[in-house]
Amino acid sequence: MKFNMKKLKFDEKGLIPVIAQDYKTNEVLMVAYMNKQALSKTIKTKKAHYYSRSRNKLWLKGEQSGNIQKVKEIYIDCDNDTLLMKIEQKGGAACHTGYKSCFFTKITKNGELKIKGKKIFDPDKVYSKKE
Repeated sequence: MKFNMKKLKFDEKGLIPVIAQDYKTNEVLMVAYMNKQALSKTIKTKKAHYYSRSRNKLWLKGEQSGNIQKVKEIYIDCDNDTLLMKIEQKGGAACHTGYKSCFFTKITKNGELKIKGKKIFDPDKVYSKKE
């Protein structure tokens, strides 16, 4: 059976959620969104491209930080409304805050927040504004 993008259920803004998961450890690294163009570029280049809702533009993951995501596999959920990408995270960190995963804050049994893991890079150095 050949992949048909028309079968995917993009939302009213033309976006579909994507879970990025480490292909070796199965750790969930991040959740983002793709439009049809981002998905096409991802399939073609085997590098994760997403659609930034805050910037209203397509972006290559790691275009500034160098922490690109090499796509190993892409799965479609049973409702055709969410994607799961198994990726190889280059540079060790998927999160723009410097952590390996965007899911580094845990809510404890006492309702406290606890930071899990350590920073891989300093985001102030990586994303410094160039004037």
